[in-house]
Amino acid sequence: MSKLSVVLGDYRHGQSLLDGSVQVAGYEVEPVKVEPVIGAYRRMIRDLEFDVCELAPTSYLMARQTGVALTAIPVFLNRRFHHGDVQCGTASGIRFPKDLEGRRVGVRAYTVTTGVWMRGILREEYGVDIDAVKWVVDDDDHIEGRTPDTVERVTDGRSLGELLRSGDLDAAFTGNAGTGRAGAPRAGWAATQSPEQTGDEGPYPLFPDAEVLSADWYLRTGIYPLHSVIAVRSELVDKDPNLATALYAAFAESKRRQLAADPEWSAVPRFARQAQQIGGDPIPYGLRANDASLRALVRFSQDQGLLDADFPADPKDLFAAGDYPDA
Repeated sequence: MSKLSVVLGDYRHGQSLLDGSVQVAGYEVEPVKVEPVIGAYRRMIRDLEFDVCELAPTSYLMARQTGVALTAIPVFLNRRFHHGDVQCGTASGIRFPKDLEGRRVGVRAYTVTTGVWMRGILREEYGVDIDAVKWVVDDDDHIEGRTPDTVERVTDGRSLGELLRSGDLDAAFTGNAGTGRAGAPRAGWAATQSPEQTGDEGPYPLFPDAEVLSADWYLRTGIYPLHSVIAVRSELVDKDPNLATALYAAFAESKRRQLAADPEWSAVPRFARQAQQIGGDPIPYGLRANDASLRALVRFSQDQGLLDADFPADPKDLFAAGDYPDA
């Protein structure tokens, strides 16, 4: 039986695949632990180090465009809305999205998927000229070479959180996309002190009613931001055309078992909350259920200069050939 090295983040709905209770037909899964899992993205893209690896969707699309020998299956282990991801500096005076124009905004790296989603929202929903924003980064992109002139690299060693607290940034993304970590992905990087962790009088959200706005946006557009796609080394799929279908079926079964044990997602409150926002499955797999989201991510990435204008927008062209029933 062939072995598959597999790297995933810590997801309850993927655990059954990793622990062997759900099997990939014809294969033995060998889990590989990388913390944080974002640290595996670069290793997969640059060195094809693993057989199967979770990737950021934008990184996967960019890798595909540049000819990296990766393909994917339409399994999206993580989903998030992003209206709540931008915090404004205490003295910035920012009150409306258009106020970001001409300002300095921190984001871990320009191509981080959270940034792509939020810049797309700012431009399409609120008319923000994202090219009039100075994007300040403190980490490398997984795939380099598409950085616009509006990006500035931190050179003095300070974190985005420190820059936001000092007033050297007017706004910044939160969490792993910004102030919730410092530097490149490494063990313990999320333990760094950040504005949202200090409890001091400090940054405030650009959108105080973020959950309401996110739900409204979803209901109007059908777009539910994707995070974490499952990528596979292309040579494995070329060698075994059934692998993509077998992998998809295993991920779907692993999710089904988690849902049977916890149908309300009580163990993952964020997914429970998002299920209420969208009125359905908080992590849908497959092509049909994710058509609008995939097309939007391609459109946003093209608009931001990360993908070429002729990059395929049809979701079926983005994944390995296989059988992908909604799951």
